[in-house]
Amino acid sequence: MAIMITDECINCGACEPECPNTAIYEGGIEWTWAGGTNLKEVTLEDGSVIDATEKQDPVSDEFYYIVTAKCTECTGFHEEPQCAAVCPVDCCVDDPDHRESEEDLLAKKIYMHGE
Repeated sequence: MAIMITDECINCGACEPECPNTAIYEGGIEWTWAGGTNLKEVTLEDGSVIDATEKQDPVSDEFYYIVTAKCTECTGFHEEPQCAAVCPVDCCVDDPDHRESEEDLLAKKIYMHGE
């Protein structure tokens, strides 16, 4: 499953530099698929293809957020999600709405980084 940041976030930013996929962004900041990945273009669920550098709307305007589609729980990089490991208020938690197997998380990592 992916990791999510709860609304208990104190906006300290400790998690953001720890993410190997650049899936964590400050509230209100637009994100891109290309940031922290090797992606040049992305095929969306509806079949449309977009430039990976195209800015996407923020998931949250209030606090740091994780882009679920880019989160691999640090699979292939670390033994545990680094955002959760460094969060001083334990608000980086499993997202029950986005469960993925370890194989799926590793496939996502390979897709984004070409490894």
